[in-house]
Order: sequence, then structure tokens, then C-alpha cells
Amino acid sequence: MKKLEKKSLVERLVKNFKEAKSIALVDFTGMNIVSQQDLKKRLKEAKAKMLVAKNTLIKLASIEAKLPKEIADSSILSGQTAVIIANEDPVSPIQVAGKFASENESFKFKAGVLDNLFQDKESMVAISKLPSKNILFGQAIGNIASPMYTLISNLQSTIQELLGTLSAKTS
Repeated sequence: MKKLEKKSLVERLVKNFKEAKSIALVDFTGMNIVSQQDLKKRLKEAKAKMLVAKNTLIKLASIEAKLPKEIADSSILSGQTAVIIANEDPVSPIQVAGKFASENESFKFKAGVLDNLFQDKESMVAISKLPSKNILFGQAIGNIASPMYTLISNLQSTIQELLGTLSAKTS
């Protein structure tokens, strides 16, 4: 790769990093082209993209984009590294990658950035196992509405008992 191409790639990475809602660094050592294309297709459906670049270029771009300094650590940026960038929903591409990792042993999380906070490998795996946004909203609404339904049910049963008692005394 020529020096000008490297500079252009770093500039593109910096732009992508600054616009991203979440960034995941993954190890794709041992993945064949077909599985890489499958992952890229799944990520595209989740409105995310996967880029492959040299670790030194990723490091330069992460420093220039002012990402947390832990992301540029040499223990993370070693071996084959791909970057998954999400510009819309920060969690769903991580979930897609997590599901893909469970199906492919050669694909592993290294680290990531979510809401400009560094996430280690374990955090990324935990985030990938979260339920979808719609399920979480449903659970929250259910938890909020549950006491209301219980109160209404109890009030209705008390009224039913009162009506039953009154109708028994009038008979």
C-alpha cells in the first residue's frame, strides 16, 4: 500500500470513528472469504459495516479520532483485526457479531467503544447477549403496567365480593 493510500485510509477511518455510535474490534483469524461475506451481509442488514485495516493504521486513526486510549493498546491491536462500525443503532451490530461468533469459533471480540466508553472483550460479549431494544422496551412497559393491573384486579374482585354479599342479603 502506498503512503498516499494509507493516509487516505486513516482519514476515512477517523471520519468513520467520529461518526460511529459504536465500534467493535474483532479477531477474524481463520475465517474464509465466504464466512466474511456472510458476516458483512448480516452487518449491512443491521446498518453497520466491517472494515479491515492494518493495526498500525487503526491505532493512528483511533488516536486522531480521540477514542479511549485503551483501544490503541498493542495487546488489542495484534493479529488480524477488523473494525465493525455502527452509525445508527449502537447495540444491534454487536448482537449480530455475537451471534456470528457463537456460530464461528474463529471469530472473536477483542474490544470496543460504546458511547465513547472503552469496553473490554467480556463487556462486548455481554452486550452481544442483551435482548433487542424492542424486547427491552416491552419488558420495561410490562414492569411499569404490572402493579396497575394488579390493583385493578384486586379492586374488581373486592367489588364482586361486595355485590355478591349484597345480592345474597337481598334474596
